[in-house]
Amino acid sequence: MLRSLVWVRKAMKSSQKIDAERYSRQIMIPYFGLESQEKLLGSKVLVVGAGGLGGPVIMYLAAAGVGNLTVVDFDVVEESNLQRQVIHAEKIGWNKAESAKDFAEKLNPDVRVKAIKEKIEPENVMEIIRGHDVVVSCPDNLRTRFILNDACRIADIPLVHGAIFEFEGEAMTIRSTPCYRCLYPAAPPLKIPGIIGATAGVIGSIQAVEALKIITGIGKTLSGLLKIDLQTMEFFNIEIEPNKECPICSGKLRKIYPENYSDSCRVVKF
Repeated sequence: MLRSLVWVRKAMKSSQKIDAERYSRQIMIPYFGLESQEKLLGSKVLVVGAGGLGGPVIMYLAAAGVGNLTVVDFDVVEESNLQRQVIHAEKIGWNKAESAKDFAEKLNPDVRVKAIKEKIEPENVMEIIRGHDVVVSCPDNLRTRFILNDACRIADIPLVHGAIFEFEGEAMTIRSTPCYRCLYPAAPPLKIPGIIGATAGVIGSIQAVEALKIITGIGKTLSGLLKIDLQTMEFFNIEIEPNKECPICSGKLRKIYPENYSDSCRVVKF
């Protein structure tokens, strides 16, 4: 261990922009090194939703040294959020994007954070996602997930999906086909779910790791839908077949139309 730390400090002398002490434990990984750290510092990641899922995503991406984070959330912190949205401690009444920005910048001064206090809508989504290397989807509603899926596929930006329910969660990394619409062509009826806070931490951490792998090119991202039941500690990786009728993956849908995101979010306009 000591020998590895000495090597890291020597290697870091050649790179003025990297904090040797802060990132030493990941730089010492032989297949990570300075090259991967530089990729992180030069990357741009968009996190949509700064709640139960977005919190651990923002925390771990900032800690790892992702250089540019954009956080989108229009909501404000309420007391009932704190059971799972731990980055917002003592910030009741703050906008969640602003609270996340404050947290991330205090955690790591290397990270530049932009807070967007808006809803993701068909009219603004393409502008918001533009220029990012990865989009991490952490909203609490199906409509936003469909908008992000469609926009990211059209813009060819990798998307990391996550969702939670009680002790259960799912994650999926979408880089091409199949996409979220291949899995869910339309939104099922959904009521507000109960959530165990630690479940959000597990899925959010998986989303953060997937984003780090995309940026650095290290490892293999999820190839299907990962389903987790933390009551039974069962993990399932479900293979998803591309849907030939999917309007996004077939290339039929090339623009974001508001008509496609009402009620069931089924595509009705091309």
